[in-house]
Amino acid sequence: MRATIIVIAISVLIAVRGYAAETLSLDEALTTALKKHPQIVEARENVHSAEAKAGQAFANYYPQISIAGDWNKGDSYFPAQEMIKATEVNIGGLYLKQTIYDFGRTAGAVDAARSNREAAEKALIVTRQDLALRVKNAFYLVLATEKQVIAVRETVKAREDVCRQAQEFFKEGIRAKVDVARAEANLYTARTSLIRAENNREIARVELANAMGIASLGERTLVEPSASSTPLPERTLSQQDALRLRAELQQMAALKMSATANLKTAKSTYLPVISGTASAGYADRDFPPDGKVWGVGLNLTMPLFSGFSSDEQVREANANINALEARQNNLKLQITREVESAWLGVNEASARILSTDKEVVAANESKALAEGRYHEGVGSIIEVTDAQSQALDAQTARIQAQYDYYTALCRLDRATGK
Repeated sequence: MRATIIVIAISVLIAVRGYAAETLSLDEALTTALKKHPQIVEARENVHSAEAKAGQAFANYYPQISIAGDWNKGDSYFPAQEMIKATEVNIGGLYLKQTIYDFGRTAGAVDAARSNREAAEKALIVTRQDLALRVKNAFYLVLATEKQVIAVRETVKAREDVCRQAQEFFKEGIRAKVDVARAEANLYTARTSLIRAENNREIARVELANAMGIASLGERTLVEPSASSTPLPERTLSQQDALRLRAELQQMAALKMSATANLKTAKSTYLPVISGTASAGYADRDFPPDGKVWGVGLNLTMPLFSGFSSDEQVREANANINALEARQNNLKLQITREVESAWLGVNEASARILSTDKEVVAANESKALAEGRYHEGVGSIIEVTDAQSQALDAQTARIQAQYDYYTALCRLDRATGK
């Protein structure tokens, strides 16, 4: 019996240790998101699609080979003999066509497809960076809501102590009934705040799981990342990094290259296409045919009038280039604004951290003094309530400042393309 109890105890300890080991670090969350999230899968498949389109465009450089067979039977009129005869022809052959020169049509299509593939690759990078920012924000939000739950629980515990003290004072006739009623009201207010804080924490955990591309975090607890000691870079340097590193600008440059290649293709439609043809096979009245036939040729196709289609294609290509230039300029303005906003956010949040640190110390000291005075019977319930609320507000401001600092750093990294 004792051996059985020991085995059960060991099993429970192993299970508890295994349960406690279920933690989640920020790096693990990022790895999971960048591997499993559907947005990443979609962006990666878009790259594969662009690669396939580039291969399709390049296929025009290769010869086109086909096999064809034809059977025809009927009455045909022969002008030389001025008579109608029954005919039957069986043809089977191998046909080859090779474009010799098309004055830039294929080259433009290939360049456009390659540039679109590069743009798709940059779009994948943008998706990864956006998703990483979302995961980081969600991760830090979970940590902030967990700290908020702890702070509100401490307030609930403190108000439970005050409520018990008020009831004892009332029983001893030291305080009036109004103190008990106010203490109970304050206690229920704190419990309501705790319910709200716990709900906010669960919502934050759901958002983190969604950002990671999984259904739920389960019972995993988050590991607080180590504080970054990297100094805040200069504003001008951050802007220069952003204009140099942002994948969106690189994607826009690739799209401009694609539009320029499309313009080249559109202009080439004014010019002829030279191609060579060759065929070899069999033709006969009987089946299978045994008469050998062959032929080679050179083909020149010169467009004369296409209903102004070429003009409109050139006009469309020029308009696309101008639109992309405008989008690129607007993107640069947007990136500059994002860098400025993120940089100022980091600077402001770091200053608030220092300020709220002192605020928390002062508020906790005031709270301790007010609670001590009330327990001694010389303080008022209003004084205690105000001090506890002020302490909770100070802790909330400190938590928010720390969360804002972390998220502002993430936003700055994202804004500079890191």
